[in-house]
Amino acid sequence: MARGKARDEPDEDLAEREDDLDRSEELSGKKAIREALLEIFKDIEKGFEQQADRSDASLDYWDAYNCVLGEKQFYQGNSKIFVPIIYNAVNARKTRFVNQLFPLSGRNVEVTTEDGTLPQTEMALIEHYIKQAKLRTQVAPALVRNGDIEGQYTVQVTWTERKRHVAQKKFKSAEIDEGVEAPDDEIEDIEEEEITEGRPCVDVIADSNLLVLPQTANSLEEALAEGGSVTTICRWTKAKIKEMAAKGAIVDTEADALLEEMRKEERTHGPDKAKEMVDAAGIKGDGRGKFALVYRTWTMLTIKGERRLVLAYYGGKEKVLGCKRNPYWSDRIDVISAPVEKVEGAFKGQSKVKPVADLQYQANDAVNEGMDSAAYALMPIVMTDPEKNPRVGSMILSLAAVWQTSPNDTKFAQFPQLWKDAMEIVALAQTMIFQTLSVNPAQITGAQGPKKKPSQAEIANEQQVDILTTADAVTVLEDEIFTPMVSFMLELDHQYRDKELRVREYGETGMRANMQEIPLVRMDRLYQFRWFGVEAARNVQMMQQQIAGLNVVRGIPPNLYKGYTLDLGPALSQMVENLFGPRLAPLTFRDARMELSVDPEVENRMLLEGFVVPVHAMDDHQKHIMAHMQALQASGDPHGVIRVHMMAHMQALQQMQQQQQMQAQPQPGGQGPGGGQPRIGAQPQAPKGVQQPPGAIHQDRIQDPNVAPRAQ
Repeated sequence: MARGKARDEPDEDLAEREDDLDRSEELSGKKAIREALLEIFKDIEKGFEQQADRSDASLDYWDAYNCVLGEKQFYQGNSKIFVPIIYNAVNARKTRFVNQLFPLSGRNVEVTTEDGTLPQTEMALIEHYIKQAKLRTQVAPALVRNGDIEGQYTVQVTWTERKRHVAQKKFKSAEIDEGVEAPDDEIEDIEEEEITEGRPCVDVIADSNLLVLPQTANSLEEALAEGGSVTTICRWTKAKIKEMAAKGAIVDTEADALLEEMRKEERTHGPDKAKEMVDAAGIKGDGRGKFALVYRTWTMLTIKGERRLVLAYYGGKEKVLGCKRNPYWSDRIDVISAPVEKVEGAFKGQSKVKPVADLQYQANDAVNEGMDSAAYALMPIVMTDPEKNPRVGSMILSLAAVWQTSPNDTKFAQFPQLWKDAMEIVALAQTMIFQTLSVNPAQITGAQGPKKKPSQAEIANEQQVDILTTADAVTVLEDEIFTPMVSFMLELDHQYRDKELRVREYGETGMRANMQEIPLVRMDRLYQFRWFGVEAARNVQMMQQQIAGLNVVRGIPPNLYKGYTLDLGPALSQMVENLFGPRLAPLTFRDARMELSVDPEVENRMLLEGFVVPVHAMDDHQKHIMAHMQALQASGDPHGVIRVHMMAHMQALQQMQQQQQMQAQPQPGGQGPGGGQPRIGAQPQAPKGVQQPPGAIHQDRIQDPNVAPRAQ
């Protein structure tokens, strides 16, 4: 069965559509398509010119974040101080949003399936790619900062492959003569192997490098459906141009012409945010050397009488570098973009820094004026009468100095301390900026100074306000960026990965389950992935209600819900996972259906590769010990995990024998006076006199998490 074809699709239909499935055909050589692309690229160049003012303003906002004094400052004095108000506010928002997106439990994705099952393997694969793509450490922080400063979240998700040449030790039989081996004599040798690693790659795209036509579209899909285009600016070095030509993405002749042009001049048209960020890091230049400015455009063209999505590259001066059908089997574009706050009638949003930029400039002017005045205020002013004090030249400021003059004729004056008024202006500007950007001063480290220890009610109230103020921004990121991103990652994996991948899955499933091949046509109907981040923090107090609800439900007699069956297994599984996280929950509350024995030869292959394979309750321990012993004698246990696994089998065998002996003996029943379960309908709480942990919400204070609490 061909990859990418639905399992119930007949092979005859695939053969009939063989021409349509050819996505590697170069289309730029056709006259009609080339003329259509040149017309589209004219509109694209005009579109970038129209948004030049927005791009220039974004660079000013980045200067405000990077604490760079610029032309916007009114005061030009001796002091050159920049008050990092916007820097602190944006970083506080970034820290809060990223922590909400990636909860401490480690569960980032939830899935809804067509048949109600939970695909643990696919979820583990997505979590694996999330770590490989460095979403938590690199992508999400940069994306949140871009959104606040530029007003737009944009990422590009592609598949990247890297090759490594690894060496490892191998033991082989020594050769007595050419072709004759000595069976009892082994020598150590080093073998080199080429390993190809593929994974999704996520890049954050600057707002100035993105153009959507028409600019009034509500989404990228709507823009393409209306005959528009989605374009990102690429800055390719000579090595990148050669790589794209080798991959077949651009035509060789056009690549050679572009390289020849780069030798003549440096193409640096348009705002370059990367250059500004490199300058802020203390590196002069753009960090790339010479580069070519290339437009990477998604658009719809008529091919063989049918509208098709194509990917085209444009190098300027009527240079169409290449054009092919959408290379992705899902026929989706790899650019995902959404505004921070939707503006009616426009695709792009407004920068969060724009309303407070002037306040930042005002604070900078005030602090520089204040520091200049402070320099005069720290110097003494001596007033004396030159007629009554002819020895003015001997009045020198020094330790134990003696001034030969009358004290009545010489007085000290103090310059007005205007810097205090300047600091009040700065504090006012900071308060207004924090209020506009919804930043709680408590989120700034050390902002509140020494304070008494907050009570549990204050901690709970602050947490709830934090969740409410964060929900809107994080919801946009979850629904419009990260949810499509993880779905596209799985589609890329289905298309490009052709080798088995063993993922260290949460719990034990990943050690024994193979990757299931997902038909691409049924991707949206079989599995629907959704980013699960802020929900974990939003439902903190709801977990307390769930515990109380389970206590109520278990006491309802079956005759009161006729026609229904009470199965608390899924609810308990979800509650345990929310409480203990996806790593510990599968070990704490285990699914009996997953207790399946694994063939010992399969375990041997995984052990020889260095994986730590768990021991399962339904294993035939004696059979497994014998099989692992043979593998140990044959391979020598290169990673040291076979012996550990065998010891685990021996311990499991002893525990099973002990349990059988205990079950044969009668166990005393009953519960102690202090034990037992809470009465039906009671809220489980700590014993009297025991303080609950910080953040726990009292039963009387629990309220709807979607309603903001009253001001204290």
